[in-house]
Amino acid sequence: MTNNLIILAGGTSSRMKKSTASALSEEMVTQANTRSKALILLNDRPMLDYVLYNAKQAGITNVIIVIHPKGGLFKEYYGLKDQGNDFHGLTISYAVQHITEGREKPLGTADALVQAMDQYPRLKTDSFLVCNSDNLYSTKAFFALRENKNAHAFLNYDRNALKYPMERIARFALTKTDAKVYLQAIIEKPDTSSIEDYKNPDGTFRVSMNIFKFEGATFYPYLLACPMHPERLEKELPTAILAMIKDHPKAMQAIPFAEHVPDLTGKDDIFILNAYLSTHIPTLDWDQ
Repeated sequence: MTNNLIILAGGTSSRMKKSTASALSEEMVTQANTRSKALILLNDRPMLDYVLYNAKQAGITNVIIVIHPKGGLFKEYYGLKDQGNDFHGLTISYAVQHITEGREKPLGTADALVQAMDQYPRLKTDSFLVCNSDNLYSTKAFFALRENKNAHAFLNYDRNALKYPMERIARFALTKTDAKVYLQAIIEKPDTSSIEDYKNPDGTFRVSMNIFKFEGATFYPYLLACPMHPERLEKELPTAILAMIKDHPKAMQAIPFAEHVPDLTGKDDIFILNAYLSTHIPTLDWDQ
């Protein structure tokens, strides 16, 4: 059972910056336009605090936060040292996602993980979890991945449990598994006219919310070889995963899950998350 978690927070939050929300205070608009989404204050605490809190309650002890080269603000919240900061009993370290020469943005999630593993070589032979910094995964979710005995696994969410407008949910890539819940395919932009073809054996439509468990020795070569997405021009984790399961069909096990995953994508989500946290996580008792 792994105690390691890598949190991907090196992106530029472009969708957040482009979005609008008329009722936000000037201070919150400034935060949304200048900070990583992980550091936007929700009920006076950074979004990332809540992710870390739930991870700690599930037994995670070691966290590597992948940050942008200009991500110094993370260190003001979670520790000034590059490695080995103590944050409420969690050991926090940083990996910097350096930007390829000639680009303005990072090269994507697969590149972020490669750079983290290169900067922390022990990960190339270790087991670890990976998640986004702007999705609020539950303690139950982290624990389900930690206790899964497959070398590689992911949470496969029933999309009917996600409390988003269907217009938003319809944009999520669908996953397809076999009868033993091993991943077979990830379907981006599914064709609604043939959507029945994408049902899982249990009759549900399911999506990945980008929370995974990997074993470094097997997965690292696929990350290195990951091609760039032809439209988004980024190297993405799902592409590397699909390459791995093509060679090893039983490599990636899906864990059926049914619960909402609050998400911080646009400025309107700040209101929604503040309300959600007020009822679900009103205080953070780090010592419990």
